[in-house]
Amino acid sequence: MTDTRQGRPDASARATLGKAADENFPVAPFFLPRAWRDDLMAVYGFARLVDDIGDGDLAPGGSDARHLGLDPETARDRLALLDAFEEDLHRVFDGVPRHPLLRALQPTVRRCGLTPAPFLGLVAANRQDQSVSRYETYDELLAYCELSANPVGRLVLAITGTDTPERIRRSDEICTALQIVEHLQDVAEDLADGRVYLPAEDLRRFHVTEDDLARPTAGASVRALIAFEAQRARDLLHAGGPLVGSVHGRLRLLLAGFTAGGHAALDAITDAGYDVLAGAPKSTKPSLMRQAGAVLLRARKEG
Repeated sequence: MTDTRQGRPDASARATLGKAADENFPVAPFFLPRAWRDDLMAVYGFARLVDDIGDGDLAPGGSDARHLGLDPETARDRLALLDAFEEDLHRVFDGVPRHPLLRALQPTVRRCGLTPAPFLGLVAANRQDQSVSRYETYDELLAYCELSANPVGRLVLAITGTDTPERIRRSDEICTALQIVEHLQDVAEDLADGRVYLPAEDLRRFHVTEDDLARPTAGASVRALIAFEAQRARDLLHAGGPLVGSVHGRLRLLLAGFTAGGHAALDAITDAGYDVLAGAPKSTKPSLMRQAGAVLLRARKEG
C-alpha cells in the first residue's frame, strides 16, 4: 500500500490540496498535532476532489480520470467519474485505491475507524447536483446540506475522537450554516452554472426572479432576500456554537476557526450591503480574528 503523505502526490493531487488556502475557514492549522493535520488534509483532499468532479473543475490533462481507470475523454462525463470515484472509495475500506488522494485517505480511515457513510454522503450530494438544480423549499435545501456539508463536520469529530450525539447535532448546524454561506457568496457563479440554491419559495416571497439574480448588481428585493438567508445562516451558527465550548484545547481553537469563518463571511456579505451579484464577498483576516475571539469568549462562558 502506498501512503502519499510519505511519497509525492502528482500535480493534480497537489493542486486539489492547494485549494485549502481559499476556503472560508482553516482546514488544518499549524497549531494542531501533526497526526490531526495529516488526517484532516486527507479528508479535505477527498472532499475537495469529489466537489471538483461534481463541478467539472478538475485539473487539466485528465490525470484524475486515468487514476480512476477511465479514459481521459471520460473526464467530461461527471456521472461516470463520480461512479468510478465511488468505486475507488470502496477500495479505501477493502482493497487498494487507485487515486493518490484516496490512497492518502486509507491510513486515516483505518487509524480513526471511519465508516463509509459520510464519504458516500459527499458523493451523493455531487451526484444530486447533476440532476437537481433548483430547491423548492428551505427543508429541501437542508436535506441537500445533510449530504453536502454535514458529513465533513462529522468526520472532524470522528478523527478527533469527540463524536457524541449532541456534538454531532451541533456540528450539523454549523456545517449547514457554512454551506448556506457559501451558496450566498456564489449566487452569480452558481446561476452561471445553471444552479440556484436559494429556495424557490423564498424567491417568490421576496418577489425575486432568476432574471434579477442574473443582473450585475443586486436590487432592493435581492438584497432583502440575501439578508433573510444570511440571518438564517447566522442563527444556525449561533445554535451550533455550544459545540465549541464542549471541547477543549487545540480542538476548541479549530472549531472556533470553522465557526468564525462563517461569521466573518456573513460580515463580508453584510458589509457589501447584501449585494452578492457584483462579486463574491470575502472575509478579511482581521474580521476572521475578531470573530474567532468572540467565538472563543462565548465558548469560555458556555464551557
